[in-house]
Amino acid sequence: MGTRLESKVALITGAASGIGRETSLLFASEGAAVACVDVDETGGRGVVAEIEAAGGRAIFEVCDVASEASCGDAVVAAEDAFGALHIAFNNAGIMDSADDDAVNTDEAVFDRTLAINVKGVFFGCKHQIPALRRAGGGAIINTASFVALLGAATPQIAYTASKGAVLAMTRELSVIHARENIRVNALCPGPLRTELLMKFLDTEEKRQRRLVHIPMGRFGEAKEMAQAALYLASDEASYLTGATFSVDGGITAAYVTPE
Repeated sequence: MGTRLESKVALITGAASGIGRETSLLFASEGAAVACVDVDETGGRGVVAEIEAAGGRAIFEVCDVASEASCGDAVVAAEDAFGALHIAFNNAGIMDSADDDAVNTDEAVFDRTLAINVKGVFFGCKHQIPALRRAGGGAIINTASFVALLGAATPQIAYTASKGAVLAMTRELSVIHARENIRVNALCPGPLRTELLMKFLDTEEKRQRRLVHIPMGRFGEAKEMAQAALYLASDEASYLTGATFSVDGGITAAYVTPE
């Protein structure tokens, strides 16, 4: 067990799988008490069981991040269980397999993607910020994406729009709350070998179209994103706020030029 998050309480959305699962396990191993939040009760409770088996502290709370009331309940559950909230990782998100270009994406797909990926972050922050104030400050991490910085080679207009919104919200939140000892940063993963992306890149041709753009030549792993989130959540990042923290195998360095 490490000590980088000792005596801290963290709330993690999308905790049942992918980045959320790996971050929940890592944060708990570094001493945090973790409120694992997800719509997937079976998966979420499984993560809590893993944490407890390793000697950590965690609770599970069912939460639909597209519902403000549900996001509020998750914060209440974290504070009730552990007495405070110091870290919030707004990580829950979807990538709809029907997401396409502007011509071929249905309005329902667009609306559902933004409801979860954008409103989920907004509702989370709406209830987490008062809790962080009560704790005397803390850190918020919002999962954006490399597609918030460059166009995706495979069309996914709703997802790209949603992650651009998350990045923009993160910047504003960081400025507004900087004097309250609340840091807000955006984690921008590159393409990952997670179920979320592999379901979307469902042919070898689609996967290769992504891989050819990544200087490292491989998909990232959820565990690597968890390590980045740990840094952003820890006191080691005490002077870091409003950052676009790209962990992407070099893809944005290869394609994004400073203005």
